[in-house]
Amino acid sequence: MGIDVTKSYLPPLEEYVGYLAGIWERAYLTNSGPLVLELERSLKEYLGVKNLLFVNNGTIALQIALKALDLKGEILTTPFSYVATTSSIMWEGSVPVFVDIDPKTLCIDASLLEAAITPKTVAIMATHVYGNPCDVEAIEALAKRHNLRVIYDAAHAFGVTYKDNSVLNHGDISTLSFHATKLFHTVEGGAIITNDDELAHRISYMRNFGHNGPEAFWGVGINGKSSEFHAAMGLCVLPKVDELILRRRELSERYDAHLVSTGVRRPRIQEHTTRYNYSYYPTVMPSEEVLLAVRDALNAADIIPRRYFYPSLNTLEYTGHQPAPVSEEISTRVLCLPLYYELTDEEVDTICAILKSALQA
Repeated sequence: MGIDVTKSYLPPLEEYVGYLAGIWERAYLTNSGPLVLELERSLKEYLGVKNLLFVNNGTIALQIALKALDLKGEILTTPFSYVATTSSIMWEGSVPVFVDIDPKTLCIDASLLEAAITPKTVAIMATHVYGNPCDVEAIEALAKRHNLRVIYDAAHAFGVTYKDNSVLNHGDISTLSFHATKLFHTVEGGAIITNDDELAHRISYMRNFGHNGPEAFWGVGINGKSSEFHAAMGLCVLPKVDELILRRRELSERYDAHLVSTGVRRPRIQEHTTRYNYSYYPTVMPSEEVLLAVRDALNAADIIPRRYFYPSLNTLEYTGHQPAPVSEEISTRVLCLPLYYELTDEEVDTICAILKSALQA
């Protein structure tokens, strides 16, 4: 079997089956069941956040965030992210305005935001790329000056802290993805985090069709709820997260040692990041030509890295071409190498040997 860019952590089967036995006994499968409520409580405690609402995926989390803040207009966003960041803005009837990225952190360049503001600008949606925090203080100072809302796509930032505080506590809303490929997962899932109690109350209705009791409706809603089965997986995975992060850190440091003096660059972690989660191992190759040579050499050995994120979202046909030269250039050179809990030291050594051989060819 080959080595993929990631591999989902699965808990011991008997642990998951133990939760299933309770689900079978209660015959309560969804609609804010006891396991969903337990997972929400556990996640709030682990992450150090005030309000957290578990939903069925990270994209619906973004869409509900946009709807809950009643955003219609231009939203400043990053071209270097997964497509859901942009597609959620467009799906909800707003216009993504792309602001280029910092070439070192790969997050949105906060120094460029002000120049992109127009009378139609209503919000900023920034991504903590690979779990690397954005310049949250600069973004929020700007938003305050211009009366803009801030949403952080924190899909990669589970457990990340900035100045010893959860990075999720920044902005009006932060969203998480609990997709199977993530550090913490519920197979499919996500969460919406906010410090605003009134906003959290509104979101609680919106994720459940707008229901306010069985025969009343608070307003327009959507089906964003998740099931007891997904919550059960989360409850099995959550106690393991610290160990998962530790192992990913060890593997990342092994990669780092191999790649010193190769010309392969790594993104710079934002200053004052007090806990990073090692959710990915992104490399910036010297050129796209080199990237393709490295990828092909690894693929020939049944090792599958990923061009993550490629292409730059501002180049997608349906977004209209808005220039973002740094993102466009960087996106041709970023390659994420395999990183997951069960990856062995020897496999990292093999990957790096092939990579270095390709670099020298």
